[in-house]
Amino acid sequence: MELFTNQILAGIATGAIYACMALAVVMIYQAIDQLNFAQGEMAMVSTFIAWQLMQWGVPYWGAFVLTLVASFAGGVAIERALFKPLANAPVLTHVAGFIALFAILNSVAGLTFDFTIKQFPSPFGSSPFLGSRLISTHQAGMIGVTLGLLLLLYFFFQFTRVGLAMRAAASMPESARLVGINTSWMVALGWGMASAIGAIAGMLIAPVVFLEPNMMGGVLIYGFAAAVLGGLSSPFGAVVGGFLVGIFENLAGTYIPGVGNELKLPIALALIVTVLVVRPNGLFGRAVVKRV
Repeated sequence: MELFTNQILAGIATGAIYACMALAVVMIYQAIDQLNFAQGEMAMVSTFIAWQLMQWGVPYWGAFVLTLVASFAGGVAIERALFKPLANAPVLTHVAGFIALFAILNSVAGLTFDFTIKQFPSPFGSSPFLGSRLISTHQAGMIGVTLGLLLLLYFFFQFTRVGLAMRAAASMPESARLVGINTSWMVALGWGMASAIGAIAGMLIAPVVFLEPNMMGGVLIYGFAAAVLGGLSSPFGAVVGGFLVGIFENLAGTYIPGVGNELKLPIALALIVTVLVVRPNGLFGRAVVKRV
């Protein structure tokens, strides 16, 4: 029972990272109806920016805030420079753009910061949380940050004019334009917010997996699995999906013979396929109805 409880708590802590990445994936999907395959690399570059600022003597929380600002601006700039001209292009053109962005960011990060593994500090420490050996203060901090992000997003989309405008632009762009909403800039704002959320995920996972240009590859796949499981149209579903994927991954690695750490990633891919077959809209997603 102690092992089972430990795996559940560890899965929740790991799932907090997947939930952050899934939130960023959902933000992009709601903005442009596409999955951003470079979301993990954007988060990785943001984490390197935070690391470099701390190397220059900036305190952790100062580097954290400056990184969020830089990530938001970078997300908006990428949308304006690369994907706004492709707004009416075929889906495969967008996919090619995402793959190109992935390769460019990965190569530039490797060229600039090299591929050696670097340590990244944790703002919460690594001591046992409240004296319990089942969960560390960093893991508890990851869970708290993820839930706080979800709460902030809920209030933003429910009670602010900009949030309501973003929802209208995502769900009914033609009607939104008729009432004066600049849907193009709402898409850019969604990119900026997704980039900032991804930066938070990168800075939270770097103390666990260490910092290097390929650190977010597996995390992005788990983030996709969480977003698909929870529903690509639901930020709440993305967070729930992240926690469920984290728990399922840990339990499978512990209790299914022959799985171990090597087969955890294929399990996430199998989970994506299974959810798409059984429930394409995810646990909390909404079916899209179009008039013809």
